[in-house]
Amino acid sequence: MSLWRPQTLRFRLVLAAAGSILVALVLFGVATVLLVGHELRGSLDSALRQRAQEVAELAISAPAVLNNPGALESPVSGRSIAVEVIDAHGRILARSLTLGAGLLPEDGLARAAITSGATGFETVDIDGRPFRVFAAPIALSGPAGGGAVLVASDTTDISHTTAHLGVLVVIAGAGAALLAALLAAALTRRGLRPLSRLAAGAGQIERTADVSARLPERAAADEISELTGVLNRMLASLEAARAGERRFLADASHELRTPVTTLLGNVEFAVRHGADPEVLEELQRDARRLARLVDDLLVLERSDAGVSAAAEVDLGEVVRGVVVAHGGEDGGRVGAVGSDHVLVRGDERALVRAVENLVENALVHGRGRVTISLARNDGFALVTVRDEGPGPDPADRDRLFERFWRGSGASSRPGSGLGLSIVSAIVDRHGGRVVVDGSAFTLELPAVETGD
Repeated sequence: MSLWRPQTLRFRLVLAAAGSILVALVLFGVATVLLVGHELRGSLDSALRQRAQEVAELAISAPAVLNNPGALESPVSGRSIAVEVIDAHGRILARSLTLGAGLLPEDGLARAAITSGATGFETVDIDGRPFRVFAAPIALSGPAGGGAVLVASDTTDISHTTAHLGVLVVIAGAGAALLAALLAAALTRRGLRPLSRLAAGAGQIERTADVSARLPERAAADEISELTGVLNRMLASLEAARAGERRFLADASHELRTPVTTLLGNVEFAVRHGADPEVLEELQRDARRLARLVDDLLVLERSDAGVSAAAEVDLGEVVRGVVVAHGGEDGGRVGAVGSDHVLVRGDERALVRAVENLVENALVHGRGRVTISLARNDGFALVTVRDEGPGPDPADRDRLFERFWRGSGASSRPGSGLGLSIVSAIVDRHGGRVVVDGSAFTLELPAVETGD
C-alpha cells in the first residue's frame, strides 16, 4: 500500500512510536532481568553466609554432631545447601550427603580462610552445573579449629529464572511494540486525514488553476487549521494579484491603443498625402507619448523587483537636478527651499524619477509656482512638492496612486495615469511612504544616520 512506503509521514510516525516503545521496553526488560538476577544472587549469598556461620559455631560447640547423618542437610530459605568442613591441614572432617562423590574446591577460598581468616565467594562448575561457593574460617577450638567451612548451592534455578524472565520480557516487548504500531497507525490515520483533505483540495486548485477556490476550513483551532488559513490567505493574495495583473493589462492595452491608433493614422495619412510639417509634428508627439508610456510601464515592472542599487543618495543633489531640469531658480515655475543635504540609501535614478513625477503632476494638474522643499525629521528625509492650487479632491485620495487612474477633467491633459503609481512603487521599495496634504505631496524616506 502506497501509504506505508518509508517516505510517507504516516509510516515514519508509526515507526517512531513503535520503535520508541520497543526501545523503552528493551531497556526496562534488561534492567528488570539484571535487577532480579542481582536480588536472587544476593539472597543466595546471604543464605550461604548464614549457613556457614551456623556450621562454624556447631564445629566449635558440638563437633561430634557434624558427623551425624543428615546433620548438614538442613535447607536454608528453602534451598539445598552443600556443606564441607575441613581442618587446618585441609583434611575433610564432615560433608553433606548431597555432595555424593563430589568435592567442593578447597584451593583459593579455603586456603585464604585457613591461612588469613578471610571470607569470600566464588562461582565454580561442579559436575557440569554452576555452584556458588562461600568459605569462612573456624575459630581455634576443637578438632576443626583453624580450619574452614565451605558451603555451596546450585545456581541453575537462578539462571533458569532470569532466562525465563528475559523471554517473557521479549515477548511482552514485541507485543507492546506491535500494539503501539497499530494504535499509532490508527491515530495517525485519523490525525492526518485533514492533511489528506488539504492536499486533495490543493491538488484540485492546481489542476483547475482556479485561485478563487479555497481550501476546506476546519472548526478545530489546531496547527492544520492555522496552515489552512495561511494557504487560503495566500490564495486570496494570488487572486488579488492576478486580478490586478488582468486589470493592468487591460488598462495598458487601452492606453497603448490610443497613441498607436493615432500614430498609424498619421502614418497612413503621410503615405497617401505626403508628410507636411504638421503631420510630422503629430507623428513626433504620438511617438513621444508612446515612448513615455512604455517607459512608465518598464519602470513599474522594475519597481516590483526591489532596490537594484543600494547606495547613499544626497536628496539635496536630487532636488537641485530636478529644479535645473525645469528651468532653474530664475524665471522657472519650479523652485527649491530647505536643507541642502539629506542622505538616504537607495537607487538615485529611481528617486530622481519619483521627484520628477511629482513635479510633472503639479505642473500639469496644479496651479502657480511649484516648490520642492527638503527637510529631515525624526530619522526621516522629507521631500515635499507643493503647488499653489487646492490639490486633489479629498474624495479621490484613495485612488490617486492607482495605475491608469485619472481624475475627472484630467482626460484633456497630458499624461497616462501612471506617474503617481510609479512614485508610490519607488517609495515603497525604499521603505518609505507618500503623504498627501492638500496640494503637498511628501515623500518620507528613512534617512542615513550621519553621526552629527
